[in-house]
Amino acid sequence: MEIIQMIHSYWAYLVVLVVLVATINAIIGVVGKKEYQPKDFRIALFALIVTHIQLLIGFILYFVSPLGLQSLTSNGVSEVMGNSLLRLYAVEHPLMMILTVVFITVGYSKHKKKLVSGPKFRMLAIFYTIALLFLLSRIPWSQWL
Repeated sequence: MEIIQMIHSYWAYLVVLVVLVATINAIIGVVGKKEYQPKDFRIALFALIVTHIQLLIGFILYFVSPLGLQSLTSNGVSEVMGNSLLRLYAVEHPLMMILTVVFITVGYSKHKKKLVSGPKFRMLAIFYTIALLFLLSRIPWSQWL
């Protein structure tokens, strides 16, 4: 379990960095009225890939960690919901990270259907920004820093 936790923690740095870069790239594309290039596609795709990998690692960790599903089953829902630390690890963090991946996936899918640069960048900027905010809102910062 410690190895999975370590992988999940270190991969998270890459996720934050890549999603931040992809979001900034999309915002610059909208504001600067830039032409959508293959580089922009690769940046958006890389954000999609690293977040999905992190989600898979997170699912494994959720089922083997005492702070995930085991916390809910051994402590009970009311105990977990009444304890901010247990609630963060067992409910809030997993839920917000799933929503992060959903918004990145939807934004990526929607941007591919657009035919011109402006709407492509706009879809990425909207969905990736929301995803980034969700991501940053429920990182367990006390463990991270």
